[in-house]
Amino acid sequence: MATRLTYVVYVLPIVLSITFGSVVMADVIQSSDRDLNMWRIGKISTHDNSIEILGLEKQYPISTPIEIQVKIDDSDFDCGDLYITIYSSNNVITQNGFFNQCFGIDGSLLPIADEFSETMDVPGQYELVVKMNDRNQKNSIMASEKFTVK
Repeated sequence: MATRLTYVVYVLPIVLSITFGSVVMADVIQSSDRDLNMWRIGKISTHDNSIEILGLEKQYPISTPIEIQVKIDDSDFDCGDLYITIYSSNNVITQNGFFNQCFGIDGSLLPIADEFSETMDVPGQYELVVKMNDRNQKNSIMASEKFTVK
């Protein structure tokens, strides 16, 4: 009796979980509009001419807002997520995400209906990186520029 109870309480849920998980994964993989991409490796174009940082100065005084906009000239990225990150010696100082940035063919500057503005209070050299992921999160383009805070 104790053996059956142990089987029902411990072993049976494990077997059922593995079986259910396998059925769900098989269904997901067989869907024609889905693929299993656990590594998130896609096309990344670094400093492509289709993405441009606008408004970034080479030098800023301490506590002066850094305000930029991003221009994208690639129709593959007319809708997606924009990330703006500031690094100092490979350490992330700040990162802002602007999701569902859809600008279509009118060539609007990003971020749409929002603005990027950060203030640096520590002097040093920084790198600003902008990255745009397409709406499917498979491909991305990015650009970077360096600036100094004195």
